[in-house]
Amino acid sequence: MSVVAIPEKSLQPTRLTRARRTAIIKALADPHRFALLEQIAKAGCPLGCSQARAALPISAATLSHHIKELETAGLINVRREGKFHYLTLRPGVLTALAAGLTALDTGPCAAH
Repeated sequence: MSVVAIPEKSLQPTRLTRARRTAIIKALADPHRFALLEQIAKAGCPLGCSQARAALPISAATLSHHIKELETAGLINVRREGKFHYLTLRPGVLTALAAGLTALDTGPCAAH
C-alpha cells in the first residue's frame, strides 16, 4: 500500500477576495449556470459536457458560454481530453462563499 502525501496548501481553507466573491455571485445569478453547477455537484465525479447538455435545454454554444463563465469565476475546473471536456467543482470555493455569507448574518439589532 502506498501513501500519498497531501500538499500543505490543500489543507488551508480557500480564501476569496471581494472581487472573486462578486464574480461568483454574478455567475450564480443566472438560472442556467446555477442549474449547470447543480448538475456538476450531483454527478459526484467529472461531468462530461455531453451529459450536461442532455440535462439542460440549451444549445451547445450557450452551454459553452456558461461553462466559461463558471470557470472564469473560479467555481469549476475544466479538464480537456482531446475533443471531450469534463467538469468538476473547485474544492473549497462554495464552502468559502457560504462562510463569507454566513459571517454577514450578525443577528438582530439590540439598539432599538
